[in-house]
Amino acid sequence: KYVILTAKHCDGFLLWDSKVDDYNIMHTPFKRDVCAELASAAHEAGMRIGWYFSPMDWRDPEFRTERNAAFVTRMQGEIRELLSNYGRIDVLWFDWDGGKPMYDQPATYALVRKLQPEIILTNRLDLGEGNSDRQILSPHADYYTPEQSIGGYDDQRPWESCMTISRRGQWAWGGSSDGVKTLAECMNMLIRCAGGDGNMLLNVGPTPSGEIAPEQVGRLKEMGAWLAKYGESIYGTRGGPFRPGRFGVSTRKGQTIYLHVQHWPGEALSLPAIPAKIVRAVALTGGTATVKQTDEDIEIRLPASDRQAMDTVIALELDRPAAAIPAVAPLLASQSLATGKKATASNVYHKMAEFGPEKAFDGNSETRWATDAGTKSAWLEVDLGKPASIGRCFIEQAYPELQRVRKFAVEYWHDGKWLPCYHGENLGPALEAAFPPVTAQKVRLNITEAADGPTIWEFELYSPK
Repeated sequence: KYVILTAKHCDGFLLWDSKVDDYNIMHTPFKRDVCAELASAAHEAGMRIGWYFSPMDWRDPEFRTERNAAFVTRMQGEIRELLSNYGRIDVLWFDWDGGKPMYDQPATYALVRKLQPEIILTNRLDLGEGNSDRQILSPHADYYTPEQSIGGYDDQRPWESCMTISRRGQWAWGGSSDGVKTLAECMNMLIRCAGGDGNMLLNVGPTPSGEIAPEQVGRLKEMGAWLAKYGESIYGTRGGPFRPGRFGVSTRKGQTIYLHVQHWPGEALSLPAIPAKIVRAVALTGGTATVKQTDEDIEIRLPASDRQAMDTVIALELDRPAAAIPAVAPLLASQSLATGKKATASNVYHKMAEFGPEKAFDGNSETRWATDAGTKSAWLEVDLGKPASIGRCFIEQAYPELQRVRKFAVEYWHDGKWLPCYHGENLGPALEAAFPPVTAQKVRLNITEAADGPTIWEFELYSPK
């Protein structure tokens, strides 16, 4: 529904006919104003358009020096051109680099709002050392911008995750061998953003000739084809009322809740009770859904033959507006034996509590255990408190860019040593595995090979079926 062009990146090259700086596209053999052409095409198509604009300029010799005021004058001149010469501009996507924000923010915000009063601004103009892309530090910033990760459920502050279509997570075109994420990975990112009450900005990197690589075009068209069928469950919706969970996510609009079921826990999906009556259930992706609603929970059934591997969409029509229902956490299909138990790990990212080992055992798919960059092996251990019979596990890595585990084993402590009960390779977004039952009090995930610092959202243990 909207498109953002990288009009100026951190190296200072401008994709428009600038009178402020000669380092621009008109001084190349191409000699065409890309911003003008894209803005015109977007306006003609009725699509919203915005500019990515890097306020920092690593090429400018006066940037972050005693002559920084002269740099800011040029930077504001560039913004003036972008917001004055191309009609309505809907978004200005400021970036940041972790350095001190020396952009005369009050005057810069005032300039932007004067030129485009209805424009939407990212949170990044104010961010500096020690900040997070999930912070909003100014009343002039409209939304926050998780990068290469899906934001957690937040229906109080607007957010947009910026993600890459590149299989290797490249922002620029990664070359002919770069590849693209699978359709399931791309749709999972989109569905998770919508279910978390956010947006997704999906990056494609043009080739050196300015074209979009055919494999990226093909993936975008596949996503468009899916949205042509089921877009009512994404566009114009808000996340909830069921918070994201192992089952998937939910979105809502009008008097309808849309369930995006990406994982069926068994014959039926159980969800928490809500203060509304479900008057009809429709499986948009096919089949006949049945609903049993009580004061304790909601049970949804759909024949296994009608369940979609990527996303089963079920619309629940209510007797009242869905927006009035408070957000609720999903029920666990069956309680993991490890939930809330004492956890330890060989490594924690920057020793930060928010990435501690207990995050993998909290039953919350929005939190995770993470390790330092460069970590090639690690272990995650849980003490169940007393011996228990274990025969199944669930391990979640979630996001494509963070699926780093190459070789691993589930091990249990017995007679003074660790013994394996399950071996695996190339752990994907999620793994459900069964193994011969063992009795143990201490269990660990032993990652023996990782592409980079591994991170795990959930490590769940269950009794044998």
